[in-house]
Amino acid sequence: MTQPRLVLVGGFLGAGKTTLLAKAAERLARAGKRVGLITNDQATSLVDTALLERRGASVAEVSGGCFCCRFDDLISALRLLMSGQPDAVIAEPVGSCTDLSATVLQPLKALYGELFRVAPFSVLADPIRLREAWGRGAECRFPDNVMYIFRKQLEEADLIVLNKADTLSPAEVGELKRLVAEHYPGKVVLALSALRGDGLDEWLRLVSEDRPAGQRIASVDYDVYAEGEAMLGWLNASAHLHAEGGADWRAFCLDFLARAQAETRARSAEIAHLKLLLSAGEGSIVANATGSGVPPFVQGAIAGSPEDAELLVNARVRLAPQELRETIEGCLRAAAGRGIAVSLGEVRSFAPARPRPTHRFASAV
Repeated sequence: MTQPRLVLVGGFLGAGKTTLLAKAAERLARAGKRVGLITNDQATSLVDTALLERRGASVAEVSGGCFCCRFDDLISALRLLMSGQPDAVIAEPVGSCTDLSATVLQPLKALYGELFRVAPFSVLADPIRLREAWGRGAECRFPDNVMYIFRKQLEEADLIVLNKADTLSPAEVGELKRLVAEHYPGKVVLALSALRGDGLDEWLRLVSEDRPAGQRIASVDYDVYAEGEAMLGWLNASAHLHAEGGADWRAFCLDFLARAQAETRARSAEIAHLKLLLSAGEGSIVANATGSGVPPFVQGAIAGSPEDAELLVNARVRLAPQELRETIEGCLRAAAGRGIAVSLGEVRSFAPARPRPTHRFASAV
């Protein structure tokens, strides 16, 4: 059997990794390729997994920590997907993790090189975060130890992918490419729009080439790294919603997001990524916000006004875990008002633990 191509797609929270995975899987499937996807999170009840499964993708989930700390679980997920004889497996690590070249790519090449052809490591970057990282016309609302993670992600990349290019002018794309070249000279930089699919074929071509993967090992201060991750409160929650006589579920989602953004601003906090998946009847709505002041993005539709809905919420916010839980639950109940009954399912709110990789290679294999 031909070795499947294994493509890791890193990047900070809200960079658009899941959108890229979904679009890439669709594009490859149309070309007759079999594709497996792996999602990753610090906890279960992951919006990304549910969303990709609803689109018919073959998905495995690694939860309870990043790929580096759950390396054996990553291998188990890969073996599970291998049963479907995929041509490619695309995996997205947790958005607050870095040092993946040393702790994931090198072990994969050294210990499992006979099973997979590891592709050049792509790291997605949001234009807003790029400007924030170096103070180029954007006020950064995250402390420097959080932005340290973002900068280290770019440092270890084989391929830096400037996502959301559809929101930029050609001049702005050029400006950001120059900014990346200034701080990371010699790196391959590609601009694309994962949402629209612009530039997707070029990215697929680059990660399909037999080029060295994981060429760079970043020097990472794990004390700063751990402090940066711990600054972010993490919440994964599920809920059943019931509205006697039905409800406008799209309006509910928009109201909830608006309240959450307003409340985090009032608390001088900042959203790294807030996303939800609401399913009702035969339809679903996906919505997300990548900042407390960034307009939310909503897609999908629900026909009619079903009485019952299932909701998944994932929030990563610069806020203490208990305060984050109180904020999200309060906004959820306020958006529901008197007309929608909320029955919370599993709710987990915490700060990520210190990273403890299973393996760490000092040099590239």
